[in-house]
Amino acid sequence: MTGARENDRRWKHVQGSNKELRSEGTVSTDSSPYFGSQYPDSIGSEALSIALIGPNEDRRASALLALAGTSGNDVREFASYPPGLDDVARVLEQHYDVIIIDLDSDPEYALELVESIGSSGAATVMVYSTKTDPDLLMRCMRAGAREYLTVPFDRNIVAEALVRATARRPVNKTTKKAAGRLLTFIGAKGGSGATTLACNFAVALAQEPNQKTLLVDLDLPLGDAALNLGIVAEYSTINALQAASRLDGAFLHQLLVKHSSGVWVLAAPGKFLQFEARDEDIDRLLAVARQEFDNVVVDWGSQLSFERSSVLKESTAIYLVTQAGIPELRNSNRLITQFFTGGGPRLEIVINRYEARSMGVSEEHITKALTRAAQWKIPNDYTAVRKMQINATPLALADSPISRLIKQMARAAIGQAEQQTAKKKGFSLFG
Repeated sequence: MTGARENDRRWKHVQGSNKELRSEGTVSTDSSPYFGSQYPDSIGSEALSIALIGPNEDRRASALLALAGTSGNDVREFASYPPGLDDVARVLEQHYDVIIIDLDSDPEYALELVESIGSSGAATVMVYSTKTDPDLLMRCMRAGAREYLTVPFDRNIVAEALVRATARRPVNKTTKKAAGRLLTFIGAKGGSGATTLACNFAVALAQEPNQKTLLVDLDLPLGDAALNLGIVAEYSTINALQAASRLDGAFLHQLLVKHSSGVWVLAAPGKFLQFEARDEDIDRLLAVARQEFDNVVVDWGSQLSFERSSVLKESTAIYLVTQAGIPELRNSNRLITQFFTGGGPRLEIVINRYEARSMGVSEEHITKALTRAAQWKIPNDYTAVRKMQINATPLALADSPISRLIKQMARAAIGQAEQQTAKKKGFSLFG
């Protein structure tokens, strides 16, 4: 049995390079006397890389014996739980197809480990236990475990579990799509029009060639992006957040509704539901969404909890929607000075319902309050906005001063505006 000091050294190697991870302190089934036994060789020609984590030596040995019946796999043995969750879990799921965890040695810590690894969805997590408690099984599934194996092991059941893990594995694990843009709309004050702009911005993006776009309503619990677009959704953002530990691209698509404009929508719930979203679940949802879509537009509303999640750090651009009124400008100033003075994501200030002649606040005072010039000024067109709300027809699909400016914002977000500007400069007689 490996000593505690040796185990600590092994887990340090896990946190190091991949080369060290696959060569230190491990046992491979290809040296087992049970290799090539009569149990089904059903996982195909490509071997699975398996991490077996079990502090109890007898149970771990039984697991190794069961795994030895499925030939061709590369099994690495760890005789203790990792000393920490986050970093080790991240490395494990990156370098192993299957991670099998002893549940009985420390059930609570094991469940935390399962949830930490399973949150990425890249590796298949299995647990094993001598108990058949249905409540414990349900907790494991909710934490993200895909298989619950009981001791003593049935080798045929283990083989079948590995078959399912093989089917779940990506065809090409090394080619990972670059994350899509995260474009977040925040209202300086309730009623600023952030939802209206986010919806039309997302529709405008979806109209552009090769721009698969998702609109996520995170203005919980009363977001009304779906209402603006005339969509009735069966599932909501809350469903996605509740299942964050097992969320992947296929699961996410089952929760979405596609608008006739081409934009996909993850709506807020149609009923009022008391729900407090965890920051890590929001991060997980947006990470999965960015792997599936070129653009993920987030309607955050006017809540101020965004700084606790990775939204502030990961956003390609944050659009702060305000108006030229004193309360809105005051709130904008507080948000900008609190969150956007030390770098971070690109902040673009959008003055909504802009009327140059009847604002009552000079341009100079607006710029001073905002500490910088606004990038976008959306004209006030009450009739067009009201028509959208009644008919659920996006402004971005019509031709109006508002729609033209929103389309310009969308093209700038994907870099088209800069390219057009460069072309015009190229034809200038004066360089």
